[in-house]
Amino acid sequence: MAEAGSIVIDRNGYLGVRSRSVATFDLDARFPDQVFRERAGGSLFCEFDVVLAPEIWPVLCMMARWHGDEHIELLVLEPDCDGFYVPEGLGYPAVSLSVEAGEDDYWAAIGFEPDGDALGSIGISANVVAVTGVSAKWGCWGERGPEVAVFQGFPDEAARSEWCVRFGPFLGVPGALESYVPIAFGGRPVPDTYAVALTANYGSPSGRRP
Repeated sequence: MAEAGSIVIDRNGYLGVRSRSVATFDLDARFPDQVFRERAGGSLFCEFDVVLAPEIWPVLCMMARWHGDEHIELLVLEPDCDGFYVPEGLGYPAVSLSVEAGEDDYWAAIGFEPDGDALGSIGISANVVAVTGVSAKWGCWGERGPEVAVFQGFPDEAARSEWCVRFGPFLGVPGALESYVPIAFGGRPVPDTYAVALTANYGSPSGRRP
């Protein structure tokens, strides 16, 4: 994979990240539909912008290490690579980083400004992102529209609870519908159809709330 630091810079590298992401996600799906190919349960949500902040890096590293992944890969799905990033001369919107990297490395990758254009950085321009590892046993999917990101792939309930306490706040579907998603609807209650679909796809069978 050709890289400059940790920014994927050629088409083959980008397509490699994309092909590995397909094992974890349905890249054409969007909230409130199910974005994970396999529903593992126990999903937790945070605000979208958190995923594009350096503080999220230890969170992602713990999930990757649970499943033996040595690298974490981030793919931007919107704006479209061929419709926006390449024509604008912004390169290919994908990142691959070792779990041995630090928060500063992650921030350097997503905050990288092609030709000094801040609006071209992943941190500013990305509207839909998918983050996972080659194991395809965990993932984080975020969308700027509904202002949320979802995490899945906890080995067990104990690990999920410890992770939530250590890195939180993270919320289950009921909490996300109360605290995060209403922002996308101008502070109004989330439409019933949206809430029902999100709950059906990401809610816990036991109805537990973190």
